[in-house]
Parts: sequence; structure tokens; C-alpha cells
Amino acid sequence: MDQPTAVVVGVGAEMGVGAAVCRRFAREGYHVLVAGHTAAKIAQVVAAIIASGGSAEAVTTDTTDESQVIALLDRAMAPGPGKAPADVVVFNAGNNQIIKFRDITAEQFEHFWRVGCYGGFLVGREAARRFVPLGRGTILFTGASGSLRGKAGFAHFAAAKAGLRMLAQSMSREFGPEGIHVAHIVIDGLINGDRLRRIFPGALDQRGVGGSLEVDAIADNYWYLHRQHPSAWTQELDLRPFKEPH
Repeated sequence: MDQPTAVVVGVGAEMGVGAAVCRRFAREGYHVLVAGHTAAKIAQVVAAIIASGGSAEAVTTDTTDESQVIALLDRAMAPGPGKAPADVVVFNAGNNQIIKFRDITAEQFEHFWRVGCYGGFLVGREAARRFVPLGRGTILFTGASGSLRGKAGFAHFAAAKAGLRMLAQSMSREFGPEGIHVAHIVIDGLINGDRLRRIFPGALDQRGVGGSLEVDAIADNYWYLHRQHPSAWTQELDLRPFKEPH
């Protein structure tokens, strides 16, 4: 039997959600296309998976470039000898930065939207175009606290993430009857990963044990969603550490 294939778009540091999702699917026997815009980072993720006995390859991809997204999904559906076409695509691209509303430039606002929402549209559309004729497949989108509510200093981020959430809801209603499982994962809280440690080095200490989400625990839920029975599909999953208030 051919090895199944997964695509994870928006992979960065090894201690990040995208890399953790790659490792989770590789552990289940998948060949993983590790897609991200920084070649060195995704190569490191691939090397770690291969060193652990898994199968993966790096595909440098700008998710805001339509031609690159099309090429990535074409590759996913023809991954090579001994490998089956992809049956799961994960969109995890995103960026975040505190910017006061009066200081946001038009270029910054558009950039956040292009990465966080427009990229999801391109990846979701191309995945749907390939999965619908087959009558199967899973498309997962990574959300955030900003998907649900806008905080001061994060208008640009929340606008992009809220748009992505609506995209996922519309896709789910359109493609669920076609056999495609579309789900949106709200990661509502601090993530214990490289990005948080770099940008807010003292945040984890302030929250204490159990105050942040662990990347491998997050990734378990992506696998869970992919394996759900179609009679009980989840469209949106809200993940938060037990100390995080609603």
C-alpha cells in the first residue's frame, strides 16, 4: 500500500505548531510536505523527522503567491513512487505583532491580511479543487484568540484571523456534503514555542506551569480532527490551557 501524504503550510521553527503537526503526521506513517518561506527552518524540521525514522521533504513556499501554492498542491497530489496523493492539507501560516491602531500603515495591514487570510484562501481553494473530485480529504486552518475577539494593538491581526475563520466556515458548509472535512482550530492562549520565547521571554514564567499550550499537545488535535468519523465532524475546535479564562 502506498504511503499517505500530508501537506503542512506555514512551518517555521522546530518548536512551533507547524513543525509539531508535521512530526505528528509523520509519526502516523505519513510522508509530509513541509512548506514554509524560510528554507533553513523547514530543512531543520525535515532533518529531525527523518532522523526519527519518518518521511518528509521541504518545499519552500510563499503562501501569498498563487503560482507557488498551485505548484505545492500539484506536488502533493503526485508525490512520487510509493506515495499516495495527499488526503490532508493544513494551513498554519500567520504572523503577529503589537502595533497601535493609529500607527498601522496601509502596507502593514495588507501584509498581515495577505499572510493570515489571503494565503488561507489560496491554500484552501487549491486543496478543495483537488479533493472534491475525489470525494475525500481534510483541510485544517489554524486560528488564534484574534479569530474570536480583537484586542488593543492587534486590529491588523484580528482582522486577518477573523477573515480566515469565516473562510473556513463557508468552505465547511460548501464542501462538507462533498466529503471534505474542513475545520478551524482556535488556539486561544500562549503557545510554549520558539516565537513566544523570542518575543516575550518572560511570559511563560509569569503564567507558570500549565499556563501555556504545548505544541505537541496542540498537534494531537490536528490528527484527531483528521481521523474523525464523518457522522460527527467538528467544524471548530477551541484549544486553551486550563488556566486560560474564557
